[in-house]
Amino acid sequence: MSLSFFPSQLVGDFTITAISDGYLSASLDFLSNIAPAEAASMQGAAGQAVPDAVHINCYIVRSANRSILIDGGAGGVKQWGGRLHDNLLLAGIDPASIDTILLTHAHPDHVGGLVGPAGQRRFPKAQLLVHQHEVAFWNDDANLSRASARAKGNFAMARRVFDAYRGQLRTFLGGTVLPGIQAMPLLGHTPGHTGYLLESHAQSLLVWGDIVHFPHIQIERPDVSIAFDQDPAMAATTRSRLLDMACSEKLLVAGMHLGELGFARIRHTSGTYGLQYETLV
Repeated sequence: MSLSFFPSQLVGDFTITAISDGYLSASLDFLSNIAPAEAASMQGAAGQAVPDAVHINCYIVRSANRSILIDGGAGGVKQWGGRLHDNLLLAGIDPASIDTILLTHAHPDHVGGLVGPAGQRRFPKAQLLVHQHEVAFWNDDANLSRASARAKGNFAMARRVFDAYRGQLRTFLGGTVLPGIQAMPLLGHTPGHTGYLLESHAQSLLVWGDIVHFPHIQIERPDVSIAFDQDPAMAATTRSRLLDMACSEKLLVAGMHLGELGFARIRHTSGTYGLQYETLV
């Protein structure tokens, strides 16, 4: 099997492929500014048979001289996901061929697949690029001391990954992180939550991380945030701004919880935003 089996898009010299890590469970009760019954109704209207299943995407970006992974999935942490490495093999991708990992943020469903059971690097030759504020937040003992019991596990997972890649870890604040790839801070979800804008030959695509978890709800209702957002109000503001941008610029978007098809455009009709999945290459 090859990359052609997986949803892919061409953006100039880049080939971007969505690689599924599987699903995580997240109750609709975690959403704010919407009643669970209304959220369930919107999920049902969108054909979501299991309303509280959230799909996890990772993305492979290939060019003539680079092989990049954006996020590492959950890796089976909390019994979430765990399919990334099997799917990479199905796609004919050797983890040792990945030279760079771009991290949108360090929640467990994005970093769990980067390390093995003994804390070893699953991508031994890859440099890990992360927003500076993300690393600072998860490594801060004062933040850890204030965290809930559940969140303390998130700190432990993030630190485990940062420690494993310590010699290959590079931080940034924004701007160009690799040729043709610009980091776009998208505040609210975590302190260093980052999207990546890929541009090549007048074509572009934005990998927007966790702008949405339930796309059929939060794209139509950008005011709806989730308990995983560190600053729900800021996350909602960022989401609205980004939807405006994606719609007005007809921007191709990719997201870690956008669904198995992986790529979409944002349309605006009858006063609300909507999701239109992109035809696969």
